Amino acid sequence: MRLAFISHPDCGRHDTGWGHPEHVGRLRAIPRALRDDAELFAELLHYEARHATPNELALAHDPAYVERVREMSAAGGGAIDADTIVSEGSWDAARAAVGAVLDSVDMVLDGRATRSFAAVRPPGHHALRARGMGFCLFGSIAIGAHYARAQHKISRVLIVDWDVHHGNGTQALVQDEPEIRFVSMHQWPWYPGTGPASDRGPHGSAWNVPMPAALPAAQYLAALLRAVDEATQEWTPELVLVSSGFDSLAGDPLGGFTLEIEDVSILTRELVDRANSWCGGRIVSSLEGGYAPARLGKGVVAHLRGML
Repeated sequence: MRLAFISHPDCGRHDTGWGHPEHVGRLRAIPRALRDDAELFAELLHYEARHATPNELALAHDPAYVERVREMSAAGGGAIDADTIVSEGSWDAARAAVGAVLDSVDMVLDGRATRSFAAVRPPGHHALRARGMGFCLFGSIAIGAHYARAQHKISRVLIVDWDVHHGNGTQALVQDEPEIRFVSMHQWPWYPGTGPASDRGPHGSAWNVPMPAALPAAQYLAALLRAVDEATQEWTPELVLVSSGFDSLAGDPLGGFTLEIEDVSILTRELVDRANSWCGGRIVSSLEGGYAPARLGKGVVAHLRGML
């Protein structure tokens, strides 16, 4: 089993300022945590991501919006909304984040790796077709799903999103393709206010699992895995994509879930077991939220160990 770890130094150039929850310290926490697990670090296949092209970004986004982000970044930056910042380095950072997911898809589907983790920022699961929001510029996982289908000619893709916030952007960007199924467990009511259980998308290919804050962790795990099993009943994915949001961990300043590090391990191993039976274990995971950097780093290590 080969596990790829893909990132790019440009992801650190997305400058939101240290007062913003989604700051560069989140990404720096991951190598710090990995240094404490030398055995795991040595087992990973380390790769530097490429930059996604504008045509690849347009697999899910309006080309005019893609160009607007490029122009904003080239002009020194600005704000898409009160939460979503574009800096001078954001164009390269966001393209590297998407490129890491696309490289991950290539590696997993051509056999160079069994599973892959993209350690990237900015996150992506709130980005809409023509607008960024919720710290997100481009929908990396959604683009990855469309890319896998277009480039590798696979049909069925399962997306699992365990960020504490609903992946509204991912759902919007994939729900018109019935063979891309989307499962999101998220805090409710909470930002961005979308994702009721009744929202199944136009083809019934979305499984939204809204959950209140402060429940015992086992209830969150059971609810998410039950939805995954429902989504894959008599339907076998050829690739699993994971939006790994570590803001679902207890103590995150932007969430109220109660998961601990061991729960990340359990969720990961449960998905690996299912993926092994579905598609040869092929999983591509990408970093989404997580705003307590030390907890984020430990969560990523647990996730990586679970994928091994």
